[in-house]
Amino acid sequence: MSIYRIDYTILSSDTDANRRLRLSRLFTMLQEASIAHTTALGMGREMTLDRGLLWIVTLQQARIQRLPEYDEQIRLVSWPGRMMHLLFPRYYRIEDKKGNALVEASALWALMDQKTRRIVFPELYGVKIRGVHTGKEIPLPVAPKPPQNSETTAFTVPYSFVDLNGHMNNTRYFDLAEDRMPKALRSLPLAAVQAEYAKEATEGETILLKSEAAPDAYLLSGEQNGAKLFRLSLTYQGGYHE
Repeated sequence: MSIYRIDYTILSSDTDANRRLRLSRLFTMLQEASIAHTTALGMGREMTLDRGLLWIVTLQQARIQRLPEYDEQIRLVSWPGRMMHLLFPRYYRIEDKKGNALVEASALWALMDQKTRRIVFPELYGVKIRGVHTGKEIPLPVAPKPPQNSETTAFTVPYSFVDLNGHMNNTRYFDLAEDRMPKALRSLPLAAVQAEYAKEATEGETILLKSEAAPDAYLLSGEQNGAKLFRLSLTYQGGYHE
């Protein structure tokens, strides 16, 4: 099972007010596909979580033709790339019923020690995933640029944003971005996403958010005591006018 495939019908709870797949839900689906496929490849929780190892995402990107819509039937395809020492590349593709690509994405995953909160060498624990090449891979993600002329606000991580790894789940940063961006941006078709997760945030911790909006883009970053936590870059098709 070198390539993972699952068919899915978009539910009302998956969508936003525009009846399109919510951004945080999109990346949750990619995350769950990664876990399911890793388990199918023999590297599930017995090899990781039950031994005190946590899967974390370090970088993500997506190229979007259009987001799936309410009640649409889609197919999510995912496969691993060749391991890169500490990092596990993974690729994704969401297709419509005719096999047309709606979303193409890539991510870099790593393993973190639950106690020390440090990234570990997977070979020391016998964690190995054989990569495949399909010819449909998009480039691996790179870190987005930080906001320049930014507005700043403080945000305290609530319990509901924390996952089983004990930190704010990466998908919730997309909710933060969409909650804070200009309303006109949210109605535009999304074209591309870049995300970097540099440091974890836990329940009750306060993050300094910096944001910058343009007619066709939105940048959001988080810092704590001067240290970078995350950066997001969302690019939209077209643009809006004040």
